[in-house]
Amino acid sequence: SLQDQFDNLEKHTQWGIDVLEKYIKFVKERTEIELSYAKQLRNLSKKYQPKKNSKEEEEYRYTSTRAFLATLNEINDYAGQHEVISENMTSLITGELTRYVQELKQERKSHFHDGRKAQQHIETCWKQLEASKRRFERDCKEADRAQQYFEKMDADINVTKADVEKARQQAQLRHQMAEDSKAEYSSTLQKFNSEQHEHYYTHIPNIFQKIQEMEERRIVRIGESMKTFAEVDRQVIPIIGKCLDEITKAAESVDHKSDSQMVIEAFKSGFEPPGDVEFEDFTQPMKRTVSESSLSNSRGDGKSEPKFGSKSKGKLWPFIKKNKLMSLLTSPHQPPPPPPASASPSAVPNGPQSPKQQKEPLSHRFNEFMTSKPKIHCFRSLKRGGAGPEDFSNLPPEQRRKKLQQKVDELNRDIQKEMDQRDALTKMKDVYIKNPQMGDAASVDHRLAELGQNIEKLRLEVQKFEGWLAEVEGRLPARTEQPRRQSGVYETQNPSGVNSCAQDRESPDGSYTEEQSQETEMKVPATDFDDEFDDEEPLPTIGTCKALYTFEGQNEGTISVAEGEMLYVIEEDKGDGWTRIRRNEDEEGYVPTSYVEVYLDKNAK
Repeated sequence: SLQDQFDNLEKHTQWGIDVLEKYIKFVKERTEIELSYAKQLRNLSKKYQPKKNSKEEEEYRYTSTRAFLATLNEINDYAGQHEVISENMTSLITGELTRYVQELKQERKSHFHDGRKAQQHIETCWKQLEASKRRFERDCKEADRAQQYFEKMDADINVTKADVEKARQQAQLRHQMAEDSKAEYSSTLQKFNSEQHEHYYTHIPNIFQKIQEMEERRIVRIGESMKTFAEVDRQVIPIIGKCLDEITKAAESVDHKSDSQMVIEAFKSGFEPPGDVEFEDFTQPMKRTVSESSLSNSRGDGKSEPKFGSKSKGKLWPFIKKNKLMSLLTSPHQPPPPPPASASPSAVPNGPQSPKQQKEPLSHRFNEFMTSKPKIHCFRSLKRGGAGPEDFSNLPPEQRRKKLQQKVDELNRDIQKEMDQRDALTKMKDVYIKNPQMGDAASVDHRLAELGQNIEKLRLEVQKFEGWLAEVEGRLPARTEQPRRQSGVYETQNPSGVNSCAQDRESPDGSYTEEQSQETEMKVPATDFDDEFDDEEPLPTIGTCKALYTFEGQNEGTISVAEGEMLYVIEEDKGDGWTRIRRNEDEEGYVPTSYVEVYLDKNAK
């Protein structure tokens, strides 16, 4: 029936709206994914960006790290394009379709309302026709009964003439009523047929046509939205392609030769390699002394330049102070004391002193020092604190030259800033002189004087650093000769000063390890020596240990421990009975291996 068709159309159009809303939800979730992806990409790029004013920022001078930085920036732009996709899909698809769905629902409601109205009208016309038909049928039946009653009365001779006349009039009345009903029924029927024709051939087809057009517009609209969905993605492909091209370009700009050269320039020290080690003849009975040839093959007259910037070919590494170096680089010369017989912490505090040991050749000690880089960290215990010297003399020559050049450039920039300020104030003063109403010209004189003094101070600083720079580059004679000669005179005139160093030449058992003349020859200014190792990192720990007994550790190179104390192990026992341990960053030394229980880390290098 027609009503069934309306029901089917109503269900189908509602399904179409549901499909449209489902597609809107799909696009909305896609935009959320794009935004989330873009946010994650931006966070990723930000996470790996170098932190300002940090060591990481300095690392980005290499071509490989600059390429990585360019990749991070392009990833940020790449994320921006995904944000564009989300914005365009929201505005061109989600927003438009949401408004269209609301309009579609209103239009659909209107069409089905018109259909129901037309259906109700034709049903009303049909009811009127049925009522007219029943009335006509009833009047015809009553007219027939009235006619039959008249004929019966007229044939009966016993009925009076008046009754017959009355029956005749009644029959005529009923016949007239039947004729009127017939006319009314005929008129109602014609009207219904006209309304029905109009309903089925005009009203309902028009409504169906409107519903069909509405559904077709919905189908076209969802198709266009799908096309827009693809176009929004396609529009950003060229920009994404450019981002990828820039990443490729950055990758192609990586230059391994340039990076290697930067590393060489950054860490070039300017020191010359050591000379050949001379043969030490032990076949002749003689007093064992440390051979100077183990440090250099061309020491000249035995004098050593104390400054790092010196060009002397005979100098190897300018930080050797033998009396301290030997005691720090090697374990104590005495054998370790045996563990106490009792559990009392004070049973054997230090153990018996051993007889004087035959000292090892300096070449052996120095080679051990040079081949075991982590041992340099033991000099942390000699730190005196504070910054390095102003002339950077604690640095190797090449590094010192770079630092001095940076300082000169920095001072020149400061001078330029001060001069710019002075020029600006001079112009302001000229304006005040020409136009007194604008300001007092004398008010800037004090500031101009200050700027002049600042510029003069900065120029003196520049001259000072340029002098040091010229000294390093060999343009001026080394200025360290006079202080060195004065130091030599001072030591000659003050033998007590030499004697004060006697303790430095004692091993843990109290024996002297070097001659006094060697101490004088090898003496290096302590400040230069200390600062050389200011930036060294501590030795890595290779395990932990627990002190079984108390050890006083009063001799040089040893460290005191308390019974039960937990400490870090930084060097195993090498067969001499001593283990090297650390309490904290600045406290480390040797303890007898038998005094501690060692727990080594299997994964330690």
